Amino acid sequence: MNNDKQGGFFNFGGPGGPKLPDPKKMGGGWKFSLVYVLVLFFGISIFNYIFTNNVNPPIPYSEFKQKIEAGEIVRVEMSESFFIGYTNKTSPQNLFKIPQNLRYTSPGNYYRTVPLNDPAIITLLDSKNVEYFAVSREGNALFGFFFTWILPILFFFLIWRFVMKRMGGAMGGVLSIGQNRAVIVAEGDVKTRFVDVAGVDEAKDELVEVVDFLKSPKKYTEIGGKIPKGVLLVGPPGTGKTLLARAVAGEAGVCFFRMSGADFVEMFVGVGAARVRDLFKQAREKAPCIIFIDELDAIGKSRFNNFSGNDEREQTLNQLLVEMDGFDASSGLIILAATNRPDVLDAALLRPGRFDRQVLVDRPDLSGREAILKIHSKDVKLDPGVDLASVARGTSGFAGADLANIVNEAALLAVRAGRRLVSQADFSEAIEKTVAGLQKKNRVINPEERKVIAYHETGHALIAAFTPGSDPVQKISIVPRGFGALGYTLQMPVEDRFIISEDELLGKINVCLGGRAAEEIIFGKISTGAANDLLKATDIARRMITDFGMSERFKNVALTKRGAGMLAGPNGAEPQEPAFTREFSEATQQYVDEDIARMMGRQYAYVLDKLRENRPLLENIAAILLEKETLDEKEFKALVAADGEQQETV
Repeated sequence: MNNDKQGGFFNFGGPGGPKLPDPKKMGGGWKFSLVYVLVLFFGISIFNYIFTNNVNPPIPYSEFKQKIEAGEIVRVEMSESFFIGYTNKTSPQNLFKIPQNLRYTSPGNYYRTVPLNDPAIITLLDSKNVEYFAVSREGNALFGFFFTWILPILFFFLIWRFVMKRMGGAMGGVLSIGQNRAVIVAEGDVKTRFVDVAGVDEAKDELVEVVDFLKSPKKYTEIGGKIPKGVLLVGPPGTGKTLLARAVAGEAGVCFFRMSGADFVEMFVGVGAARVRDLFKQAREKAPCIIFIDELDAIGKSRFNNFSGNDEREQTLNQLLVEMDGFDASSGLIILAATNRPDVLDAALLRPGRFDRQVLVDRPDLSGREAILKIHSKDVKLDPGVDLASVARGTSGFAGADLANIVNEAALLAVRAGRRLVSQADFSEAIEKTVAGLQKKNRVINPEERKVIAYHETGHALIAAFTPGSDPVQKISIVPRGFGALGYTLQMPVEDRFIISEDELLGKINVCLGGRAAEEIIFGKISTGAANDLLKATDIARRMITDFGMSERFKNVALTKRGAGMLAGPNGAEPQEPAFTREFSEATQQYVDEDIARMMGRQYAYVLDKLRENRPLLENIAAILLEKETLDEKEFKALVAADGEQQETV
């Protein structure tokens, strides 16, 4: 198969098409380069200059005439460029072996001069009985034409091709700028199947009909049914939208056109529309086939409130709308597209008849995460004690790409430690590395700051342990990680949660404030270590008031507009894109600010009281943490349980 990413011409080496030789395997690995041509050209030029111009340099014309008058030159060869005068004749015994025009030559015994417009030269030659003749150029006409016209044109053409290829982008395809840049995969070359996709069973079920239609379209056309023209895969990044599209093409066994939305847009107006036309033209010729457009929002953004006029992106979108309306649904041409921003797409693109079906590819649940881990770890040598179900429980809210990265990181950690099998500890470290960042063992922290960090993290953990419904603490560490994290308290939910109550949201705020409260109780002052905690707590409080209608004055009233629900973080706690549009007055904004301050003050007072009641436990756990640097879930629970039993005994 020969895939040309820049142009619109494609040859397939699969069934029904000639197989082309691989240029990388030809000629023993020799690869053409313009550098070789330039080196050869300049080498020949230097050779001609040294060995042609300097061996017998021309003499002045006057000196040439003097040698004729002196009888030194006995024969003259005339051409447009030079007069060549020979000084002696060849011996008579070898005369019959030498052609007529070479009988007077002898290496080194001739003179060259540049001719002038001198009619008297013929009279001088006749008076001295010098033989003279003109050299005909008829035999060299073809070579002269080649070196004069063909070679320079070819030389500059090669330079132009080299420069255009290096520049790429808009200038690299001047002659094919309107052709699409889709990567075409021939039928049978897509190896991905539905068994390679896990965690999105509902999405796979929706796409089974598409595959069945491409395999046996008569079953649908006979009854009068029409397959959806377009299927839009919607979901957060890393959930497997592109993988699903490849699986559809692999299951159906048809050609697969893959292109990004950004590939349509260029600096020249009209190029994107031309590429859309060329893409659909080629797809119709290859039907049945699948067109997959990744990152559709790059060209499909809403035209509402667009004041830029008829720009390039809008022309591209208009052409895409026309093409999707123009092809026959029974032709076997299916369009798959993927985006994680469905809220910004144009309404005309989402209407029935274009993208008829929208398939949500969401983050996997517990069983889905376990299935994904099994797929990605099938080629990894695992220790018999590895429990992938436990790894799946500790990765709530992770997408498929995150899980693949965790498996790979665990394998790399095992190799780094010199082990031949990946252990459960490698998976745990890979999860912590993904969540909290890289461990920085060599960072030197002074003892006073280290003590503050230990009490800070212990405060988080104790409030989490005393808050009903809070995610259990899996690990407490004062080893620095990531960007500026001097310590961390790792909490992982036991199960996937999609609804969170008001009390649970307040509990999350309490956990965030536990670190600063512990510092104030032990040291009588606060530090900057709680900066990130305050950001999280304040955002939760603001969302409770503006999004969830949990304020006293604006109860059950949503004050903002946010993006699609898929942008929410794991377990719906925090959005990945917290930007929102304010739709209320300045007075309401003042109330929101004051209510946030009241809520934070109330919860902080509660946290202070809770930690003061358990100050001995706070000091005990912090001391152990200073000694061991890390406490796991079992050790922490044992310390809390022992303190509870001691209080009951007292």
